[in-house]
Amino acid sequence: MPKNKTKNQKNIEDNINLPMEQANPTITEAEEEEVENMPEKEFRKLIIRILRNNEKQCQELSEKQAQGLEILKRSQNEILELKNSIDHIKNTVESLGNRTDEIEDRISEFEDKLPEIIQSVQSQEEEIKKLKNTVGDLQDSIKWCNVQIIGVPEGVERENGLEGVFNEIISENFKQRQLDNNTQIQQIARTPNRVDQKRNSPRHIVATLSSVTHKEQILKCAREKRQITFRGKSIRLTSDFSSQTLQARRQWHDIFQVLKDKQCQPRILYPAKLSFMNEGEIKIFHDKQKLKEFVSTCPTLQHLLKDVLHTEIQKTRTSLQKKSECRVTDKQSSKYI
Repeated sequence: MPKNKTKNQKNIEDNINLPMEQANPTITEAEEEEVENMPEKEFRKLIIRILRNNEKQCQELSEKQAQGLEILKRSQNEILELKNSIDHIKNTVESLGNRTDEIEDRISEFEDKLPEIIQSVQSQEEEIKKLKNTVGDLQDSIKWCNVQIIGVPEGVERENGLEGVFNEIISENFKQRQLDNNTQIQQIARTPNRVDQKRNSPRHIVATLSSVTHKEQILKCAREKRQITFRGKSIRLTSDFSSQTLQARRQWHDIFQVLKDKQCQPRILYPAKLSFMNEGEIKIFHDKQKLKEFVSTCPTLQHLLKDVLHTEIQKTRTSLQKKSECRVTDKQSSKYI
């Protein structure tokens, strides 16, 4: 065999060295004849190269298969994780759906009960109002014989006591007026019992008289005199009412002041009725609604009270709006219960 390889032999060796996917499996007749005529030594070398090349290619193929299996395994794990995530999402959505249905059922149940609850609350509010009125009436009956003195400086009672202060007020203001000489004081004290250091004005004095007649005589004389003094300083004499009655009487304050400025002789009658003179007649109103209805038929009063009544209407609207907003807020909050 010459040292120089033939063309066919070179083609065979090149084909052996090519990767498996590029190698040509077909052997030409010339190449086959070349192999048959190849010396044994060269043939063995060729076989060894073929075996080594096949071993190398098998190893490469094995590595590629291993890589493919690893990729496939990771893909399977990712698919499994994705499946688990999808199952978890499905369970969560199903749970949320059940929760939503439960909430909707509770809202529907609450809405069904809402009219009953509102009616119950309104009934309770009316009952509470009645109880407050009853308590107020009881307190007023207890205070029925009381006269409240406002504006007497603290400490003046150290000389002759509060009873002496009361008698001094009567003597100073009602000398010329006919008062029952048998007026007796059952009890007299300042209220509250303790001095509030933050309060600039003196505490009120409350005197409990022996009869309502004595009280009414004193208050009548005070109204007629108008200006009541104690040692030259202005003070006030009033009835002693419960907080419930006082609050009801205060609602007439602005209207009372306007009528007073216009010389309509306004008075607040027990427990909280407004009385005043109109065209020579005494008019009495138990609440503002009745007054508004009457004012709408009387041009003179309409002009007189238009500003104060307009303010009252605005206050009422604001109050109703706030109550409505509170109810809406409560209803919205109840949806999350």
